Amino acid sequence: MDCDKVGKLIFGLRKEKGLTQKQLADTMNISDRTISKWERGMGCPDVSLLHELSKVLGVNIEKILIGDLGSNSADGGNMKRIKFYNCPTCNNVLTATGEAEVSCCGRKLAALIPKPSNQEHYLNVENIENDYYITFPHEMSKEHYLNFVALISVDRILFVRLYPEQGTDVRLPRHHGGKLFFGCSKHGLWVND
Repeated sequence: MDCDKVGKLIFGLRKEKGLTQKQLADTMNISDRTISKWERGMGCPDVSLLHELSKVLGVNIEKILIGDLGSNSADGGNMKRIKFYNCPTCNNVLTATGEAEVSCCGRKLAALIPKPSNQEHYLNVENIENDYYITFPHEMSKEHYLNFVALISVDRILFVRLYPEQGTDVRLPRHHGGKLFFGCSKHGLWVND
């Protein structure tokens, strides 16, 4: 751990939050001299303090240890590059439009890789009025079900969360030029042809 880099990061994040050294120290139940020492690169936070420091400054512990936030490029948030993540513990579905470090339930999540629909995983799409009426022949039991359907276009995502023992149809407003993605609880991410 490079204490100089860590100190500069803590200084910048503290200023960003509008906190004085004393306010940050009081929040963490330590002395303001300790904060000053860190920010001058004269020492690094003790491992036992990293969780609280992370919470107060709103940054990952890992980023504090590295001493750098490593921001994404300005054009990284493109809907065409959307990534889906699924937590195996709580089954949350998360998305990011650029490079991201995503975690849930204490686990780092890897982006799901979309597969083209096949005979077992596909969506039937009909145009009804101004909507897409989507049906699917997929099982919807507690053990095996579709957990979402999402229509992704250039500038938006229309996301419908699905649950076990739910019906097998979805209605989404029609939007020109979108792609339909859907997630299976057992077999991952699919894209409808």
